[in-house]
Amino acid sequence: MSPIDEKLALILAEVIHRNAGEDEFRQAVGEVIGSLGPVVARHPHYLNRALIERLCEPERQIIFRVPWVDDAGQVRVNRGFRVQYNSALGPYKGGLRFHPSVNIGIIKFLGFEQTFKNALSGMLIGGGKGGSDFNPRGRSEGEVMRFCQSFMTELYRYLGEYTDVPAGDIGVGGREIGFMFGQYKRLTNRYEAGVLTGKGLAYGGSRARIEATGYGATYFVQNMLATKKQSFDGRRVVVSGAGNVAIYVMEKVAELGGRVIACSDSNGYVVDDKGIDLALVKEIKEVRRERIEEYVRMKGAGTHYVAGGSIWDVPCDVAMPSATQNELTGKDALALARGGAIAVGEGANMPCTSEAVRVFQDAGILFAPGKAANAGGVATSALEMQQNASRDSWTFEQTEARLAAVMKDIHDRCAQTASDYGAPGNYVLGANVSSFVRIAEAMDALGVI
Repeated sequence: MSPIDEKLALILAEVIHRNAGEDEFRQAVGEVIGSLGPVVARHPHYLNRALIERLCEPERQIIFRVPWVDDAGQVRVNRGFRVQYNSALGPYKGGLRFHPSVNIGIIKFLGFEQTFKNALSGMLIGGGKGGSDFNPRGRSEGEVMRFCQSFMTELYRYLGEYTDVPAGDIGVGGREIGFMFGQYKRLTNRYEAGVLTGKGLAYGGSRARIEATGYGATYFVQNMLATKKQSFDGRRVVVSGAGNVAIYVMEKVAELGGRVIACSDSNGYVVDDKGIDLALVKEIKEVRRERIEEYVRMKGAGTHYVAGGSIWDVPCDVAMPSATQNELTGKDALALARGGAIAVGEGANMPCTSEAVRVFQDAGILFAPGKAANAGGVATSALEMQQNASRDSWTFEQTEARLAAVMKDIHDRCAQTASDYGAPGNYVLGANVSSFVRIAEAMDALGVI
């Protein structure tokens, strides 16, 4: 191990020591630090100025109580979070997640990833993330509204279009954004449209924002396949999840000629060899809000449902994990390799474990890391901020064209950076190094802060 490698190892050891129990955060930091050996060999001043250590520490962590009243009149209490991770490139930007699994370690991991993802987008936005351990599933609309209003009553004092701009994430869609924006407007007496993104079209939202993360991940994989003179056309594709990202991955894959044969939710997965009926999935998940097993009951012959199990046991050409972190393990990666997969694109945030990534790279499978592949959502959020600032509204076609161009630029920059550092085709290194250098140069210019 070279002295530089030893210094990076010491930095990582300190991060692990200082963040006990925050496994996802430590995993995300370890993945980035593991890519930086060639960078600090070329730019040793990054070590001298403690840029890496500063990047591994959030600028601000906010934790607060969220009291609300359910339909039975009982007072409930949840915990809210906002990690304003890094503002070297612009105001903090990143989604809000409402899910029982949310804790400070999860939010720090997401904020860290978001910082690098936002840097890759080319937009002038920093990184942040937030949310609550509130579970909207099974709650009435009135309960969701009261929770969102209480959540924003505390959070609003830390937000602003030039300070911190949240968006949606798991458990936070257009309904929740609307309730929170209404409360923000009520509390501040300002119509500051640029303070939240993912808004409805009626009050400042951007066309194609709902589709952006799923479409963007698919565009990235399309560009990645093109480097091998391949495409989605005729390919069998497996997509985990059945939420917003997964649905629009499936939609764009079908437009590009692929055939999605399986999708899932937290209870199990469905297989339809003729191709998943996306309209039916949207009906089940977005209208009825039911479990994916209903697909088999409603669709009938030629489909089957597997309770539990692993969707990655389904042989495919392209895998798009689009549900949640660490859902695809080393064992799953081996199953995909045996099944003939040629490419994997992360639609979710860090859905593949470190072991899974190593399996893909050792097997020569094209791998698109989430901080690059799923940057389409935040890129379109930044486009929404542009439209809000200019009191403008673009067509769906205009916005999608900008999204496609941004994703191609991210892909090409990752590929070029990987080649520049002697690792052609290594999109993990390309994404980590390209984003790190952009953030580090901005932090260096701003002094020791």
